[in-house]
Amino acid sequence: MVSSPHEAMHRIFQEYPGLFSRVSEVLGIDIPPPTSATVLPTDLTENSPVERRVDTLLRIDTQHDGPYLLAIEAQGKKDPRKTASWPYYVSYLHNRYGALPVLLLIVCQDHTTAQWAATPITIGLPQWPTLTLNPLVAGPHNMPVITNVAEARKDLALATLAAITHADNPDVDAILKTLSAALRDVPETIAEPIAELTAQGLGNRPAAQQWRNLVAVDTSFYKSFMSEEIRDQGRAQGRADSLLLVLDVRGIVLTKEAREKITACTDTHLVHQWLERAATATTAEEVFADQ
Repeated sequence: MVSSPHEAMHRIFQEYPGLFSRVSEVLGIDIPPPTSATVLPTDLTENSPVERRVDTLLRIDTQHDGPYLLAIEAQGKKDPRKTASWPYYVSYLHNRYGALPVLLLIVCQDHTTAQWAATPITIGLPQWPTLTLNPLVAGPHNMPVITNVAEARKDLALATLAAITHADNPDVDAILKTLSAALRDVPETIAEPIAELTAQGLGNRPAAQQWRNLVAVDTSFYKSFMSEEIRDQGRAQGRADSLLLVLDVRGIVLTKEAREKITACTDTHLVHQWLERAATATTAEEVFADQ
C-alpha cells in the first residue's frame, strides 16, 4: 500500500518541476535549469501480465542542452525487486522516447535506504558488465538542513523536500519551525500546497503532529480541506494535552488504553467535552461517560 510520505517525495516534483535543478546542485551534478517541464504517463507496462509504473515521470526542457527524461522513485525501505525494475524503467524509457537522455532520481528518508539505493546496479558478467545503472539519490545524507527562514523562503520547494527527507532528523523541530515561519505572509496559492505536501511527507511520524500544530498557528491565513483538517487535529492535540494535565493534577489515574484514547482523538468537540467533565469528575469512567 502506497504511503503518504511515498507520494509526497515524488509528487513534489510534479508540483514544482524546477525543483530538480536545485536538487542537482545540492547533489553536485551540473544539470542546466529547465525552461519547461511536462508530466508524462507513468505506466511502463508492455503487453505482458507484469505491470510496471514509475512514481513520477517528467520531460524536462532546457535552453541550451535540449530535453531529457527525469524518472523519480520514492523509496521508503530496501526492496531487492528494485534492482530489476529500475534498470527496466530506464531501458524502457530509452527505447520508448528514443534519443532523450534518461535520469533516475531516488528520494529516501533514511540513511540506510539511501546508501542502498545509491549502489550501482550492474547487469552482465563481472568481467564485462553489459549495463550499469547509477541512480541519483536525494536523502537525509545530502539534502540541506534548512533552519534559516530567509534561506527557506528563497526556495520553498527545496525547503519542503529537505524537511520531508529529514523527517527522522533529531533537529526536525527546528526544520519545521523554520519552514512554517517561511510560509508567513506567503500567498495562499503558494503556502497551501507546501503545507499539505509537508504533512503528507511526514506521514504518521511524531514530527507530523508538530507540523499540524505549527500550521494551526502559523498558516491560519488560508483555508483548504486538508489545511482545515491539519488545524483541527492541532487544536485537538492541544486540548488533549490540557486534558491529560488536568487529570494528572486532580489525581485521576488513567489506564494505558485511556491515555492512548485521549492522545489519538482528533475530534475537537469530543476532547472539549472530556475536558469539561474532567473539572468535576472523580474517576476516568466519569470523563468518558456515554462513550
